[in-house]
Parts: sequence; structure tokens; C-alpha cells
Amino acid sequence: MSYQRRHGVIAKIWKTKLVTDDRGNQLKIFDENDYEFVSVAQIPQRSGRAEVVGQVAINVVRIIVDPNLVGVDLWARVELNGVLWDIVTPPAYHHGTRHTRHWSIDLRERG
Repeated sequence: MSYQRRHGVIAKIWKTKLVTDDRGNQLKIFDENDYEFVSVAQIPQRSGRAEVVGQVAINVVRIIVDPNLVGVDLWARVELNGVLWDIVTPPAYHHGTRHTRHWSIDLRERG
């Protein structure tokens, strides 16, 4: 595990589950009861401030997490630094040595 993840910030990551709606369709949603606290390294990606009333501020960060994290995909949710985030790209697995392999996940701050 890299130094940044070992001494990073703690994030709460809700995993996903399959549910069936009233029409019989299978939906993937985040599971409010299945979450994990993980240490992450965060890397700012891009942001845009809302300059005028009615505009939306955009804040995107990338987190690097342990390679053993399972059950996290686009429908999962993350709480980082007291703020809720959505996953905006599928988690990307980076294989390397035991110390460097990891998942990188891009997050967008919820409004």
C-alpha cells in the first residue's frame, strides 16, 4: 500500500445492490446498509466555480483506493471530507507490484 493511502483521508464508500422495481425491472442502487471505511489518497482533477446565480459549481477529484475493494461501481456513493460524491467514471484497476496496485475512482461532488 502506498504512503499516500496509508496516511490519507478516510472515506465512507457505499456499495451497490440489485433491486427490482414495481414493473419488474432490475435496478442497481447504492446500498444504505453496506458501506466500508477506507483510507484514500485524493487528487484534484478539475473544478469550476459558479460565478452567476443559477450556475452550478463543478468539483471533480480522483481517489486512489486499496485493490481489495469490491462491489463499487458507477451507482455507488462516497462520503469524503463530510461531503457526498457520485462516481462519474467506472473504477479503473491499475495492476502493479503488491505495493502499487490500486483502484482509481473519479468523483463529482453532489449539489
